[in-house]
Amino acid sequence: MTAPQPSIAEAVRAVLLTGEAKAKVFAARQVARDWRLGRLAFTFDCPMPDRPALPGNLQLLPPAQMPRRGKAGSQRGRIALWHALAHIEFVAIDLALDMAGRFGEAMGPQFVTDFLSVAADEAMRFALLSCKLDSLGTFYGALPAHDGLWGASQDTAHDVSARLAIVPMVLEARGLDVTPAMLERVRAQGDENGAKILERILDDEIRHVAHGTKHFRDVCAARGENPRESWQNLVKIHFAGGLRAPFNDSARYAAGLSRDLYAGIAL
Repeated sequence: MTAPQPSIAEAVRAVLLTGEAKAKVFAARQVARDWRLGRLAFTFDCPMPDRPALPGNLQLLPPAQMPRRGKAGSQRGRIALWHALAHIEFVAIDLALDMAGRFGEAMGPQFVTDFLSVAADEAMRFALLSCKLDSLGTFYGALPAHDGLWGASQDTAHDVSARLAIVPMVLEARGLDVTPAMLERVRAQGDENGAKILERILDDEIRHVAHGTKHFRDVCAARGENPRESWQNLVKIHFAGGLRAPFNDSARYAAGLSRDLYAGIAL
């Protein structure tokens, strides 16, 4: 008698509850592979945790209490930059997994496929950034990190539309805006390895935002809502910081975010 397949919910929950960084990277990529190969059942038989596990040595601070990064171009400034990016990618693994595990049953198998692929991308990017930190003589967890990203996840846990509106379409879209200038600075410092990592992040981010935009529009169509009005309303409710220029209009357009969507509510 063949044993029943483990559920996708069980597999995702197990990764979310994995705190050690290298183990989470491996587990996230493995669950995406197992799903792709048909080894996991489309079954949602356990809840997602309220918070994912994090490395035991990582100190979390409110964003306002984060120490200054230091002078740009200095060794301290470079370490702070790459550590901050590593933390964003580490939390992004959990954000993508939680998206698949929390909303996948209602949204369907393709939604799960899309966000598990995002989780696998984030895991690989974290691994690259972890190696970058190693090359600078440090490691993920050596500096404090802010807790704002997961807060956005908790605020939108009740509604897939709100989660899609804020996480891919605001937070990840912001990466499209700020990464090109960061890439120029890193390249000007002669750090070609770092520039290649940022180029990969930018390319991946366009695809990730596109997944979020597509599924957001699908939800709006199913609910009979106007996507622009719905998104703008959700941003006003769930994103207190407001949208601020400048915007990378071409990258946003490639990801499905037309300027009429965000220009009208930008600060």
